[in-house]
Amino acid sequence: MSVKLACLNCGQGNRVPRDRLGSHPKCGNCGTLLMKDTPVDISLDVLRKAERIDDIPLVVDFWAAWCGPCRMMAPEFTKAAKTLKGRARLAKLDTEAFPAASTRYAIRGIPLLVAFQGGREIGRRAGVTPADEIANWVGAEAQVK
Repeated sequence: MSVKLACLNCGQGNRVPRDRLGSHPKCGNCGTLLMKDTPVDISLDVLRKAERIDDIPLVVDFWAAWCGPCRMMAPEFTKAAKTLKGRARLAKLDTEAFPAASTRYAIRGIPLLVAFQGGREIGRRAGVTPADEIANWVGAEAQVK
């Protein structure tokens, strides 16, 4: 059985056998790793594609450089990415660089984590969150496909 993943670099849709998610699959278009153990900075256009395509959880940290709590959460988000590798992908979207994201995703405060899977939002969590709580939250929100 395969899963669909959007490349978080170019936005291209890819099919990956589920049993190869932990084997460093790459985008067929640009060669970028599809399953990294670190959060990936993404654009709003790529996020819009990935939220529709991804069969495994995609957790997005909406943040801004001026935000103290966002800077506090960054290392926790990185730790969570290592814990969740192969089970979820973590990405960061700078709300200052992409202000339209605030309207599109009804962002009222940052940092904000939003999880997507299978073409829909499956959960959101506001505020600074420790890595273990992020991993537990993603596991609880994710749907088995």
